[in-house]
Amino acid sequence: MASTFKTLLNNDVVSTRSMLHEAIPLTGTIVSGTYADNNIKNYTHGMFQSVYDYPYLSSSANHIFDLTAGFSPESGLSASSPTAAANPQQAKKINIYNQMAQILVGYDATGSIREFDRDGDLTGGTKMREVFFVNFARLLNKDEIKKQSFSLTLMCSGTRATAAQTGKFTFQDTSALTSYKVNSPAGEYGLLYNTTTETSVGLVYYQAGIAVLTASVFDAATDFGPYDKTWGNGGAETKTVNQTVTGSAISGSCDGLRNRMVNVSFNNTTELNSTVYFCRVNNNEFNYSANPTYLSASKLVVKNNTSDQPVSYITTIGLYSADNELLATAKLSEPLKKTPDDEFTLRVRLDY
Repeated sequence: MASTFKTLLNNDVVSTRSMLHEAIPLTGTIVSGTYADNNIKNYTHGMFQSVYDYPYLSSSANHIFDLTAGFSPESGLSASSPTAAANPQQAKKINIYNQMAQILVGYDATGSIREFDRDGDLTGGTKMREVFFVNFARLLNKDEIKKQSFSLTLMCSGTRATAAQTGKFTFQDTSALTSYKVNSPAGEYGLLYNTTTETSVGLVYYQAGIAVLTASVFDAATDFGPYDKTWGNGGAETKTVNQTVTGSAISGSCDGLRNRMVNVSFNNTTELNSTVYFCRVNNNEFNYSANPTYLSASKLVVKNNTSDQPVSYITTIGLYSADNELLATAKLSEPLKKTPDDEFTLRVRLDY
């Protein structure tokens, strides 16, 4: 415990913020079920599907993202009283859409849930009423997805057989650094554009780590349903994307999307807040030590002659509260010799 304290002044303390970025590439081979679908986890509630980078029963498996699908009550796919066989899980699909819209889009002045909009226009624009959701794990997106770094490549046409899937398109949050939207209760988001047609096809919410994609990008798919290797090219139960979204369980829609993913990539962001303390040691300060070993028989052990200057060795910096309680310590890599001829400014950084 120190016996001598020095007060830090306002110009001795500076707060900073740094953004650390990490590239996250996800190949379609992992997403589509590299490990005989053992890295794809479906749940009894049937509300979403989880994707892992390794068989999920393994202790080394990492959760990558969750997939789900839903449609608005205003969608043409929403039947007023469908049979369970014709339209399974309709209530769950509508509930998923409404739940995600509540979180990401919010409510209008009448208290009604807003719909997802391709242009980010809350009052007008082109509504997305049949959508897929890709919810990235916090392990990947950290504090947020970096703006203008998101890229998703999909096979948007052809049959469900991997070899016959065609129409490869890439969707990116083009120009998001300067044109991102802020009218979402979940934070900032950007528009996803088809880089070929330059049309908006979805949204990516940066802080939430969620991508929303309109199902219409697969309108040219002659068979969107989940690919079963036993069926081969074409096979039985051929379904369009709308027929899959309405006539299959949510897991079937998720399978159809996964098997058409080629690549997903983005940069994540870790926000690092720091406080920097400049500990200034003047020439006439801290030349002596309160350490009991500093004295021997009432003499300074670091002095050979009485006329020698006092000397100390700085090894640790302590940051104390106003009532002299030790809050943090910083260790120097090696002892720093201090004499009345020297002055130092030691920089202590606390990250949080």
